[in-house]
Amino acid sequence: MSVAYGRRAGLPRRLSKILSLDDFEIAAQSHLPRPLFGYISGGAEDCASVKANREAYAARRFRSRVMVDVSKRTTETSLFGRQYSAPFGIAPVGISAISAYRGDIALARAALSANIPAVMSGTSLIKLEDVQAAAPGTWFQLYMPADSRRLQALVDRVQRAGFETLVVTVDIPVWANRENNIRTGFSMPLRPNLRLAFDGLRRPRWLAGTFLRTLLQHGMPHFENSFAERGAPLFSSSAIRDTTGRDHLNWAQIQDIRKAWRGNLVIKGILHKDDAVRAVSVGADGVILSNHGGRQLDGAESSLNVLPGVVDAIGSKAVIMVDGGIRRGADVLKALALGAKFVFAGRPFMYAAAVGGERGVVHAIELLRDEVDRNMAMLGCNTTDEISVDCLS
Repeated sequence: MSVAYGRRAGLPRRLSKILSLDDFEIAAQSHLPRPLFGYISGGAEDCASVKANREAYAARRFRSRVMVDVSKRTTETSLFGRQYSAPFGIAPVGISAISAYRGDIALARAALSANIPAVMSGTSLIKLEDVQAAAPGTWFQLYMPADSRRLQALVDRVQRAGFETLVVTVDIPVWANRENNIRTGFSMPLRPNLRLAFDGLRRPRWLAGTFLRTLLQHGMPHFENSFAERGAPLFSSSAIRDTTGRDHLNWAQIQDIRKAWRGNLVIKGILHKDDAVRAVSVGADGVILSNHGGRQLDGAESSLNVLPGVVDAIGSKAVIMVDGGIRRGADVLKALALGAKFVFAGRPFMYAAAVGGERGVVHAIELLRDEVDRNMAMLGCNTTDEISVDCLS
């Protein structure tokens, strides 16, 4: 296998000095208004779980094998009967079209061109039908409406649009206490004010290239996919009311979804092995171990730390995936070594979309894939299936 590492020819100037996913975060902080950057970067309360996600990966160490012929290595990974070019994908990030122009489409198209999966957020501002048309093969994340009739209608809509994989997020019975949003000036609904206006004027490339361009070409953004019908405008007070009242939801609704949904069903937000077993029992094809990027229950365990227990509990009965804290190719391989089949990252790709649009996301994917490939070679592994716990000390 021949991979050209380092700087790539033909990159736009603003991307040429970005050498890692963390570089995108630094660039995005200068590009985005403070409230939007704070919304993406922040977590719940003290952000303890945000930090824990990264610390879990930092605590693991590799044990490499040498003098292994790795000249024919490949990062390709099979998932739900499809061959992807790498063992990672793009996790859902809400309201991405206000941080990057047509953000949901930029993320999905970049993933399609790189042959990795992208999960479209249920709190998106672009119609799911438009994203699926622009990037067939995209997955859809569903936040369950409180009303069963609305839930059934939304599942039917997603199915009619041609999505093959449905990701049901289950770790948000109530909204979290995200103090970081308040401190940085972000609110839902997004309220125009002097602080936001001043911040926008200080970020002219975002103001003209994302916000004003969106208003001029597509009108006021709405929450397009909360229900089968169009949701509330971004600045409407009803936007938050539309996403409350979920505290009565239980596994019975997952069973209803399984009966109606003909494609792959993935349950996202699992942190307990017994919940993984329950997900399998109601017909889930896969689970994503996740603490919602540290944005829900602060102090929740990292997905990486609960991974071995879930592997022991369900084995190969469902595809086990993880998200939260992925920033390097080494992180991807550590998750695979502990038993994950696939991983997802959200914030880094959202930063890439904000800074560089679709081309920025492609660059981020290439950086991460190069790291996975390079580290596989140094571990002495030719396929992702060879990444096992023996690779860790």
